[in-house]
Amino acid sequence: MWMRALRWGAVLGFLPLLCASAPQPSDWVPMRWPWSDPASLEMLSGTPINCLLLKTVVPDFVQAAAARGLVTLAVIATGGDMAGAARLAMAAKVTGIVIEGDLPEGVAATVRDAAGGAPVIELTARNRMSLGSKAPILGTYQGVWPGIAVEENGAKKAAPSGTPWIDTNTGFIRAVRAWGDASLWMANQPPPKTVVTGARYLQVIADAAISGARWVLALDDDFAARLIRREAKTMADWKRIADQLRYFEQHPEWRRMREYSKLAIVQDPAKGGLLSGGLLDMIAVKHTPVRPVPRQHLSAEALAGATMAVNVDADALTPEQQEVLRNFTRAGGMLLTGPPGWKDQSPQGDKITLDQADIERLNDIWRDVNSMVGRRNMGVRLFNVSSMLSNLLAAEDGKTVVVHLVNYADYPVEAIAVHFPAEYKRATLTTPEGVEKSLEVFPTEEGGGVGIDKVLVCATIKLEQ
Repeated sequence: MWMRALRWGAVLGFLPLLCASAPQPSDWVPMRWPWSDPASLEMLSGTPINCLLLKTVVPDFVQAAAARGLVTLAVIATGGDMAGAARLAMAAKVTGIVIEGDLPEGVAATVRDAAGGAPVIELTARNRMSLGSKAPILGTYQGVWPGIAVEENGAKKAAPSGTPWIDTNTGFIRAVRAWGDASLWMANQPPPKTVVTGARYLQVIADAAISGARWVLALDDDFAARLIRREAKTMADWKRIADQLRYFEQHPEWRRMREYSKLAIVQDPAKGGLLSGGLLDMIAVKHTPVRPVPRQHLSAEALAGATMAVNVDADALTPEQQEVLRNFTRAGGMLLTGPPGWKDQSPQGDKITLDQADIERLNDIWRDVNSMVGRRNMGVRLFNVSSMLSNLLAAEDGKTVVVHLVNYADYPVEAIAVHFPAEYKRATLTTPEGVEKSLEVFPTEEGGGVGIDKVLVCATIKLEQ
């Protein structure tokens, strides 16, 4: 009885703070905080980070964070007395709980009960995410570490298009976000025993953000040690990290936009959509805009504006969904269907990427998609972007689109060209470094185009009618 009173006392104690000053879950900018000294919170001055994931909960630290209006979430790993750990954390007046790992059936409910109505976020395996649920935040601890892939001999791995292959989470993120409106957290951590450069952190942040997700910022041990010592170079990198986060947080409208393309991929997000390196990523590496349409949401409205569609797993469609695609072709749309008997594979166990056998199985579909798209403009065409990925997003009224660019190379990319349809008359370039300028639109066969002198890590072009 005493423990229950303590628990509810803790809940009632933090609720006024949560309601009065803390941001809403959709606005949480998360970071795994590696320190428990309240003085370390000075590191957050001037940054948009407002949500700290704590592996160790120290009441004095939690109180100091609350005084700054910060959200604190106690990270509870699976195993042991998780409900008891949640009660102890709530007694220290954290804002909520993060469960990290894969839970046995029913355990999450006991943790939620122990949290007494406070927010509980699950960071699970990809294939255990509650797609379509009402959870304000979906999250996974599984992710590839973004960057240009390198073979064991040091050579750059080639993509199907012949360009360098880029390890990315963007295809997975797009598939999940096409399902619903929940905020998505990518909580993968830096590779173990690896010193990560400041530029690589910027790439990882942008890799998630251009598709509307947030990466849960996590520092490698070496960077964290240098940062807490206030080493000059590391402090400069920290400022760039903060600027990169702020850049995307200052534009919440980007997160509300949806992928736009005249090419639609009909795929079950709970199957191949959960794997990195699949068809969505293959097309993205070729710099062709593509938008996923969950099989469960397939309708004439979902295909509006598309001129081409790829049906990855034809046998999975209901008769009603098959009729939607027949109507699409009757209206003049081009449809590519996977080979007879081809099944879209679900991730198994800890697997989140395609192995060589999976890639070979996709080769037939990839070749047909590549042939079908050719040199057509699916929304925008990009030139001189072999080390980059992009995402094309459209506002609800269709009068404004943005093109996000992320550079995964260790050097700037110069002389980039973007071609787009004629209806867009104005173009503006913005970057995390503070650049904001109008671009001169020049005529092209497709409509218009702009040139960009240089991109360090990321940039955004806004096109307006």
